[in-house]
Amino acid sequence: MPAAFPLELDFTSINLLSAYQGEIDARARYLAFAEEADSEGHCGIACLFRAAARAEQIHAYNQARVLRQMGEEANASPSPCVVKDTVLNLRTALAGESHEIETLYPSFIEAATAGLNTTAARSFHWSLEAEKTHADLFSEALALLESEESNAWIEEAHAFFVCPVCACTSRNQPEENCGICGYPSERAESIR
Repeated sequence: MPAAFPLELDFTSINLLSAYQGEIDARARYLAFAEEADSEGHCGIACLFRAAARAEQIHAYNQARVLRQMGEEANASPSPCVVKDTVLNLRTALAGESHEIETLYPSFIEAATAGLNTTAARSFHWSLEAEKTHADLFSEALALLESEESNAWIEEAHAFFVCPVCACTSRNQPEENCGICGYPSERAESIR
């Protein structure tokens, strides 16, 4: 994969470009998954996918901002995605988030820290921590859907709250400032 990037880019730039593309792809995938969930009558899960899509858009914006500060440009188009039923889409989303949490972002943080790029490291850290909130929500939705629990939040449309700075995502309006970046909780975006 590094051959696709100009040779003069350092590892942090390459990682930022890779993360940017990944977040653009995740956003498109989650919007497609939301449409499928709506069509199956899982309106709460559709709202969750839309909130996660907004979060991925915030991550991509943060990574593009850091790239611009480094004198680079971030351009990407979403890759095609496969949409299946909502159970499989949740499993796909959870697998992607797990990969980012366990492997991708920790290695990107390590490289940015080693390169003394604190701005990139912070952007990666925010993404890592927010991806954990997405994984928790996807896990909860998957467990409820597989258990066929009635009247669960997965069936009814409702708002999710996304921090516009780091993309931390929750089912309820946060009572305190964002636990990841400290942004005022009353400014969290409400996504349905």
